Amino acid sequence: MFSKFTSILQHAVEALAPSLPLQEDFVYHWKAITHYYIETSDDKAPVTDTNIPSHLEQMLDILIQEEGEHDSGETGPCMEYLLHHKILETLYTLGKADCPPGMKQQVLSFYTKLLGRIRQPLLPHINVHRPVQKLIRLCGEILAAPTENEEIQFLCIVCAKLKQDPYLVNFFLENKVKRGDTKEPVAEGVRDDPSAPDTGQIPPGATSPSSPEQSAATPSNSTPNNNNYNLVSSLLNLTKSPDGRIVVKACEGLMLLVSLPEPAATKCLTESTELCELLTSRLGTFYQALPQSMDPLDIETVESVNWGLDVYNLKEDAAIFAGKRALISFLSWLDFCDQLIKEAQKSAATVLARAVRDRFFVSIMEPQLMQTSEVGILTSTALLSRIIRQVTSEALLQETAFFILGEDTEPETAAGISQVPLRHRLIEHCDHLSDEISIMTLRLFEQLLQKPSQHILLNLVLRSLEERNYAELKPQEEREPLENGQPHDSVDLEEDPLFSDLSPDNRLSSPDWLSCSPPQHSDHVKPDGKTEVHKIVNSFLCLVPDEAKSSNQVEGTGYDTYLRDAHRQFRDYCGVCQRWDWRGHPKPFEKCNLDSPFFEGHFLKVLFDRMGRILDQPYDVNLQVTSVLSKLALLPHPHLHEYLLDPYINLAPGCRSLFAVVVRVVGDLMLRIHRIPDFTPKLLLVRKRLLGMEPEGLAIDHVTLLEGVIVLEEFCKELAAIAFVKFHAAASTSP
Repeated sequence: MFSKFTSILQHAVEALAPSLPLQEDFVYHWKAITHYYIETSDDKAPVTDTNIPSHLEQMLDILIQEEGEHDSGETGPCMEYLLHHKILETLYTLGKADCPPGMKQQVLSFYTKLLGRIRQPLLPHINVHRPVQKLIRLCGEILAAPTENEEIQFLCIVCAKLKQDPYLVNFFLENKVKRGDTKEPVAEGVRDDPSAPDTGQIPPGATSPSSPEQSAATPSNSTPNNNNYNLVSSLLNLTKSPDGRIVVKACEGLMLLVSLPEPAATKCLTESTELCELLTSRLGTFYQALPQSMDPLDIETVESVNWGLDVYNLKEDAAIFAGKRALISFLSWLDFCDQLIKEAQKSAATVLARAVRDRFFVSIMEPQLMQTSEVGILTSTALLSRIIRQVTSEALLQETAFFILGEDTEPETAAGISQVPLRHRLIEHCDHLSDEISIMTLRLFEQLLQKPSQHILLNLVLRSLEERNYAELKPQEEREPLENGQPHDSVDLEEDPLFSDLSPDNRLSSPDWLSCSPPQHSDHVKPDGKTEVHKIVNSFLCLVPDEAKSSNQVEGTGYDTYLRDAHRQFRDYCGVCQRWDWRGHPKPFEKCNLDSPFFEGHFLKVLFDRMGRILDQPYDVNLQVTSVLSKLALLPHPHLHEYLLDPYINLAPGCRSLFAVVVRVVGDLMLRIHRIPDFTPKLLLVRKRLLGMEPEGLAIDHVTLLEGVIVLEEFCKELAAIAFVKFHAAASTSP
């Protein structure tokens, strides 16, 4: 109580006294602090019962006032006094001793305000960055310490200053090797005599950290573990705090540090800190806390999670589904890992992503995906699918793709499909006895196909089509699959108003990669150049016989919806694929190795096998199979377009294309239609029930086949729309 009265009396005296010059006032407040330690005998009284906080605040105000009165960049006498007399060094010592109790908080707060409010660069001064470095080492030492809030604020202001001037980070990479009798680790390039006056200049013989050729923290003979990066270490310690706000702040600090474009700091970050360990161990901990069994729909539909915004209510989450809280925690940390890797410098991003692959995907997730328990397979596959959907950083996406598919890009062989066990197992799961597992795994691959990764497409499908050895050369006249080139009920696309909606403003920005087969000779093309696309589109539209069609009897089920969707999706795919080195036209046959045996690849083989059984599979399985195939058909690659969308292709013996598979299904359907009484009315009723236009009533015989026919008709319309949109895109960009 007495000390508080003294403080009030002191302020009253100061207010009545004539104002002193700033430097005298500054020195007065500093000496008042030092005299406290000389005169006081009670070192157990908390610092808040002393005048120290007030004096520190006054010193800070004077420094700010002085800077405002001087020209920009000029150091005033008060700041010179602080630097020359090593006030920050002394404050660090007092803070470390925490004498009087609470002094550490006061020192941290003073440092934070000094660095945050003074505009001139302070960190280049040895008598600033050296005590700052020492104070950094005191942060995060004790979990849930009373100074945590001040510690994280101090660390974050240091990170912000380094973000403004990245070269300064070299002052904070401490050499672990002791130099002579020096007891503290030394930042390389900094003079060893701290007693010398601090002028803020680099001393003779010391390298400048701003020099790219001679970075202060990157000696040419440095070894991987030669430096300490205490700023990162302290932040890592604070990510373990029980206070979620401290954890978020620590993560923000790490996000700033990984983005610094300093090679020495990047190397130290990945080789001499536990950052990789933090990311991967916590990812594994959160994953292993998930329930062994979860509904895939819950995993797919849980709201998007952004790290740092993890607000939750335990009771509400538990009421929605068991494990929701654990799932959100896992996805939140995954989002942090993903964003950190996205922000990191390229070399650091590569190392961090590889660590996630090795220490999390391979060691923790792979055994779950390879297990034989159907419940376990379903849950782990749904989780992997959600991970794929959420990952956006290029480096982590690449490592995720390598984990699932392997790194091979050479053409597949039938004998070598099991070389990457996880890839083989997942593709086999697309044709699993359990329909749930099949659907979930197909969704996983659909997610993969939508990611901006050339390796995914190359590994799954493109490498098998590179040599075009699925085709053989034949004379043009032998290539017409339909009588006179036009079916009797062909649609005149030019007259359809929907096609005219694709105005020049809406046209797709696409390279002239599309080459319709057969070649457009003058005797096959009308003046407007659209004959061949009419043939292709009508080939798909007319595949299903009239007696097996039902969409024309239900309003709103025409091909116009598919056309609009295809237009939007193809534009999106073109945007993704634009930067990839995909040639404009198919590889010329004379440059292809047509004699090498063709294998469609494990993935396409399973998809074609399932497509071939469309009349005997559950409706939901068929929807997912056709969805994956349509995604592949949308890709703007000439070989994939030719193989999936060209009915005129001359297949080599023993080869099959998507069109050939569908033709076989239609042939099988023609044989089975006549065995089912009242086929057409039943087909229409099933369609209306699927659309919710008719209530569920009595069971219908052959419902699986009828649903398969409906999916087949819709799929053919979708392929026709994709073929037209791709042709239109090529035509709109051709000269």
